[in-house]
Amino acid sequence: MSQRRKFIKQSLMGSALFIPGITAIAEAKTPGLFKGEKPLILSTWNHGLPANAAAVKKLKAGGNIVDAVETGVRDTELDMNNLSVGLQGLPDREGITTLDASIMSGDGSCGSVAFVRQVKHPITLARMVMENTPHVMLAGEGARQFAIAQGMPMEKEELSPKAKEAYEKWKVTSKYKPIINIENHDTIGMIGMDANGNLAGSCTTSGLAYKMHGRVGDSPIIGAGLFVDNEVGAATATGLGESIIRICGSFLIVELMRQGRTPQEACEEAVKRLISKNKNISDIQAGFLAINKEGEVGAYAVHPGFNYAKATLTSNDLIDSRSHFNP
Repeated sequence: MSQRRKFIKQSLMGSALFIPGITAIAEAKTPGLFKGEKPLILSTWNHGLPANAAAVKKLKAGGNIVDAVETGVRDTELDMNNLSVGLQGLPDREGITTLDASIMSGDGSCGSVAFVRQVKHPITLARMVMENTPHVMLAGEGARQFAIAQGMPMEKEELSPKAKEAYEKWKVTSKYKPIINIENHDTIGMIGMDANGNLAGSCTTSGLAYKMHGRVGDSPIIGAGLFVDNEVGAATATGLGESIIRICGSFLIVELMRQGRTPQEACEEAVKRLISKNKNISDIQAGFLAINKEGEVGAYAVHPGFNYAKATLTSNDLIDSRSHFNP
C-alpha cells in the first residue's frame, strides 16, 4: 500500500494534479502540500485565514496543539462580520441564536456542547466538558448551567445588528431553503498537527439560519463534524449537517485513511457516500478537510465553491477545492 501511495503522489505532482476525480490544485499554488510540513494548521472557508493566524501565534507562544485549535476558532467566534459562527450568527425560526461546538485531541479525548445559548465561546465550553467532566457532550440548559458553574459570563440574549436585519427580512416569507455556499457557510472546522506529530481539531457554529428551534447539526457530534486519531489523522466537515451526520463523515474519512487511502482519496469517497445517501443533492453543499500523519492534505466538496486555509509557521494560504458533481 505504501508503494501505491508513493506512486499516486508522484503521479499527481507530475501531472500538475489534473487527474479526473482529484482536486485540481497546482503544486505551485499550494507549496508543501505533499511535503509533510509540521506544524500544520488547516481550517474551512476564508474565515480560516485569521483563525489559522491565531492558532499559529498560539503555537509560537508555546501552546500545545489543543490550545492552538481552540484559540484559532475563538477568533472566528468573535468576528462580528461572520453570521454563521458565534452569538452574532443568524438565529433559528424563533429568532434565537443557539450554538454548537466540539473539540478533540488525538489521544481520543473529546468534548462538545449543543444547543447552547448566551455563551460567547462555545469551543472553550466544549473543552471544559472534555477536561472537567466525565462526559463528552452537554446540551441546552444543562450546558448553560455548566458554563455558569465554570465561571463563564452569560451574554445578553439579543441579535447582532446584521443578524436582526436579516431575520426581519426572512420573517416576511418565513421560508426555509438553504442557499448553496452562502447560508451553508455554517461552520469553521480546524484541524492541526504540531511539530511532534500530535493532532487535534475543533469545530464551532451557530448552525443553519432559521432552523427549527432545537435543531443540532454535525458540528458538535464527534465522528460527524470532527474526528481525530493520533495514529492516523484528522478530518472535519462543513455544510448541511444532516447530510454529514448520515454518513458519520469525519470518522469515515479517518477510517479510510487508516485503511491506506490518502486524505484526498478519503475525502472524495466521503463525498460520493454522502451523495448516495441524500436526496435533492443539488440543494446540498457539504465539504470535508483532512490531514494524515505524514502531513498530506485532502479537501473535497459536493459542489464547487468550497475553499480552505492552510498555514505553517511561515505561510497562510487560501486554497480552492473543486468537486466532480454537477447537478
